[in-house]
Amino acid sequence: MRTCSQLFRLAVVQLHVTKVKVDNLSRARGLIKEAAAQGAKVVVLPECFNSPYGTGFFPEYAEKIPGESSQVLSEAAKESQVYLVGGSIPEEDDGGKLYNTCPVFGPDGSLVLKHRKIHLFDIDVPGKIRFQESETLSPGSNLSMFDTPYCRVGVGICYDMRFAELAQLYSKKGCQLLVYPGAFNMTTGPAHWELLQRGRAVDNQVYVATASPARDETASYVAWGHSTVVSPWGEVISKAGSEETVVYADIDLQYLANVRQQIPITAQRRSDLYTVNAVQEG
Repeated sequence: MRTCSQLFRLAVVQLHVTKVKVDNLSRARGLIKEAAAQGAKVVVLPECFNSPYGTGFFPEYAEKIPGESSQVLSEAAKESQVYLVGGSIPEEDDGGKLYNTCPVFGPDGSLVLKHRKIHLFDIDVPGKIRFQESETLSPGSNLSMFDTPYCRVGVGICYDMRFAELAQLYSKKGCQLLVYPGAFNMTTGPAHWELLQRGRAVDNQVYVATASPARDETASYVAWGHSTVVSPWGEVISKAGSEETVVYADIDLQYLANVRQQIPITAQRRSDLYTVNAVQEG
């Protein structure tokens, strides 16, 4: 069993993303440094933090990992001595396939893992929004978890949050914090953004953190914003507005343990009747 610190500070960066990649990288690096100065040990960036979000932008901004953006993240994690969940970037593999990928870096700057978005955002809400990530992106096929001195962390990207089974698997495998870089829009954001986070937190008695881009009304895809941290009790403990900012939350693992003791759903599950198991191991 891992020995974990009981309390640590999490920072969620809500970045204003522009079409200028170098500016996005520079501002992200500055906000990571700011978060570390405020005592953050784990920092989360938003989905598509280095480029505008859109199927037309993914091929234009795609990079390999390692590449320009991941190099900046590696350096930022090392100089700030944080675990850095690098939001996501459009990634191109050696075969030319594109993925929506979250790289995670340790305090020494090493690449800990990369999570390729498992569930592609293909939706059609008549009169509201139609978006098809599968027009340009391929889906990932692995669970993604990493260990810190504080706790085990499970990683998903945006639409992944809608799939309760993924969060259940992460919890089953010992995760106490789930992070979802995401970019919900002005239709799905008001309806489901906070609701899904609170649901995943309560269902699994874990902390849930989401990092959105700041809202830009001039963009072709307008992000809802409202990056959030939710407790294992389902309470919103930190929440941004729509502007560029950094929000903080002190993650209290003793509080998490207390919640699990008071309402012991893990011990009360009827595994003789139902279970959720992973086919592919991350």
